[in-house]
Amino acid sequence: MSILFTLGAILITIGGICDFLGAIGLLKFPNFYIRLHAATVGTIGGAVVPLFGVAFLALGTDIPNKYTIAGASFITGLIVLLVAPAGATALAYAAHKAEIVEWKPKTDHLKEARK
Repeated sequence: MSILFTLGAILITIGGICDFLGAIGLLKFPNFYIRLHAATVGTIGGAVVPLFGVAFLALGTDIPNKYTIAGASFITGLIVLLVAPAGATALAYAAHKAEIVEWKPKTDHLKEARK
């Protein structure tokens, strides 16, 4: 077994753990903003890390088209890595601006953006 295969398997396992912890966070956290954080951590840890793991796993085997599989997994992981935080930020900003989530922060740096 090669080092890349082992590293890929470890990353896929870590991704499963991140998905599990993100799901627990969605169930247990008290408000929208903290749940959104848990969902984003679950998305990045549970999708990006396993995709990189699949890329390493494909490179560590002797399957046909392994470079195509590894490249597609890596590019997809990079796209999710860039889009997930931007989407979460847009959701949080829109919820804050619309005032649909009851939340009483000690300081509100976006108070001017509401108007």
